[in-house]
Amino acid sequence: MRVYFGFTVAGDRGALETARRMVESLESLGHEVLTRHLVDDNAREADRLLAPREVYERDMRWLNECEVFAGEVSGSSFGIGYEAGYVLGATQKKVFLFYRKEAEARISLLITGNSHPNCKLVSYATGDEAVAALVSVFETRNDGPAWASEISRP
Repeated sequence: MRVYFGFTVAGDRGALETARRMVESLESLGHEVLTRHLVDDNAREADRLLAPREVYERDMRWLNECEVFAGEVSGSSFGIGYEAGYVLGATQKKVFLFYRKEAEARISLLITGNSHPNCKLVSYATGDEAVAALVSVFETRNDGPAWASEISRP
């Protein structure tokens, strides 16, 4: 499955190690993470080598190509909000938003209050908990991915 994994480039990257582990877990389950570069130490510098329009066109192409959107949103940024909002508003794709419980007060209420039927919010206390939650919804069962029944279609 092709996954767009959202993680801040310009915001608070305090959850970088957790996000890295989440990406590695998705890959170990056999998924292709289109945005793997976002968990690299030099993600901001690498994106700045491209023109803003190139980043926009690349990311919009990946958002349209992905089968599901997952994001670590503890260090919320305008980019992640835009990405999640686009996927929820313009597609029927599933969205999973993970955040540290301790960061909840700093995260936009548009994220933590999201009740869209295709969106699932997952709060976690530790990196291990985040990875376990991610694996539980992305592992494939005999009848397809676990998340297929997690969220009802509109």
